[in-house]
Amino acid sequence: MKFRPDRRVALVAGAVMLVLAGVPGQAQQKGKYGPGASDTEIKLGQTMPYSGPASAYGTIGKLHTAYFKMLNEQGGINGRKINLISLDDGYSPPKAVEQVRKLVEQDEVLALFQTLGTPSNSAIHKYVNAKKVPHLFLATGATKWADPKNYPWTIGFNLSYQAEGVIYAKYLMKEKPNAKIAILYQNDDYGKDLLKGVKDGLGAKGAKMIVAEASYEVTDPTVDSQIVTLQGSGADTFIDITTPKFAAQAIRKAYDSGWKPLHIMNNVGASVGSVLAPAGLEKSAGLLTMQYYKDPNDPQWKDDPAMLEWRAFMGRYYKEGDPKDTSNLYAYITVQTMVHVLKQCGNDLTRENVMKQAANIKNLKLPLLLPGMSMNTSANDFSLFKQAQLARFTGTQWTLFGEVLSTVD
Repeated sequence: MKFRPDRRVALVAGAVMLVLAGVPGQAQQKGKYGPGASDTEIKLGQTMPYSGPASAYGTIGKLHTAYFKMLNEQGGINGRKINLISLDDGYSPPKAVEQVRKLVEQDEVLALFQTLGTPSNSAIHKYVNAKKVPHLFLATGATKWADPKNYPWTIGFNLSYQAEGVIYAKYLMKEKPNAKIAILYQNDDYGKDLLKGVKDGLGAKGAKMIVAEASYEVTDPTVDSQIVTLQGSGADTFIDITTPKFAAQAIRKAYDSGWKPLHIMNNVGASVGSVLAPAGLEKSAGLLTMQYYKDPNDPQWKDDPAMLEWRAFMGRYYKEGDPKDTSNLYAYITVQTMVHVLKQCGNDLTRENVMKQAANIKNLKLPLLLPGMSMNTSANDFSLFKQAQLARFTGTQWTLFGEVLSTVD
């Protein structure tokens, strides 16, 4: 039967269309756009170490790409497809500068998302703020990313390295006050930042607990000689501030040389898939770290709905990704955070509004965060996380213990 609308029906339909046109998020409403955004597309950019000494982290960018593919199949965000341009910087600051300039000046992305590494982000920090490009949810925990006064276009993601260092120091001061501490750290902003947190947490009273320090360069082939030196100090506690490649080497060398300290591994080097398994699970038993999101290798989350959803995503959209690699779960949380901000933007997809919404995250409890954890930002506070919990590696998985610890007094 042919439908013939009369004049009254046509008028009603027209009124409905006018009402819908006024609803934020409807595809027919024209938006307010900055570079990289339109009625049909939102263009984001990032640099990742797909090659070089930190290439284990390249899986983060691959997962982001897979997630946006899934999202686009579902219709995108408010009818707009996400176009993520993810470039290799080899964990090299000069290369990061070159690639970010391309993303900003040639590709004209709306925002940068999850650019990885403290050295690389340090190299582009002033440039992107001068260009007023949102520089969001950096894959690094350097404390300096939370500086809205001087760098209002940059927000980090990770719990800050200094905060992490403070947590380890507080734990040692309480549980092992007579510890003899040896520290290995990467000789850059990342390593020095976490080292500062440890020293701040120990304070003047605990400073004498540190009996040895050693650093390494990302271009070093191994950290074997540093481990031998630290072992020779007589330390019974080892704080390990390393990225995955060197973290695996440190675990293996310490074990093989017969050194059995209390081994504290910083969060970025604590992935079972990319660090502990290559080093040897039996050699990793007893390690301590801190966590603020769920570990896919922890059996307590085996039937957790959010974990099941993530595993289903991995099986369908990122089959080549390792579900044991915590970096892939971390990447999933970060991309969900970016989507949350873009949804909050509605049809105002200017760089200014993207930044305004990123600085207006209120009690966001993504399901893969640990229970009790939430994300918050404000115009004066760019630190997403302020809590964490310690975990011990059993030889098969990380097991949480103790209370949720605040990074602030």
